Amino acid sequence: MSEVELLLLDQTENCTVYTIQFLSDDLNEFEKFVAKFQEDAELKADFRIIAKFIDQILDFGALERYFRPEGKMKDSVVALPTLRSKLRLYGLRLSDKILILGNGGEKRTRTYDEDDSLKGYVLTLQRFEELLTEGVNNGSVVITEKEIETDKTFEL
Repeated sequence: MSEVELLLLDQTENCTVYTIQFLSDDLNEFEKFVAKFQEDAELKADFRIIAKFIDQILDFGALERYFRPEGKMKDSVVALPTLRSKLRLYGLRLSDKILILGNGGEKRTRTYDEDDSLKGYVLTLQRFEELLTEGVNNGSVVITEKEIETDKTFEL
């Protein structure tokens, strides 16, 4: 079991973007993704595409067209970008106005299920979404139109 907390990354009129941070780590999940790829010469163009999508999401909202559905039918796991790219950044699209960014990596297999690290990022987000739902049900998490309100850490 690891403790994680929800962190606000950025907020605009159209979208609130969060990430999660394991309390045992120095970097949050999105920072880990950025640290891995922003200086990678081979993947820099793919990284820039994802960064541009995030800017658009902040400007216009977490609209469905920006994402590729990735998880199971019952969850909110999505991936950036929707177009052909060697990189995948995973997140939870809870609505047009709420997005939780996770981690991601280089896509070397047909599906995330075939790559242990990509599968791990998706499973982390799926489990975190389950914990958020439990929190909403027990009152420790409140999800409004644009925000997730909680002061708790989650046991992942």
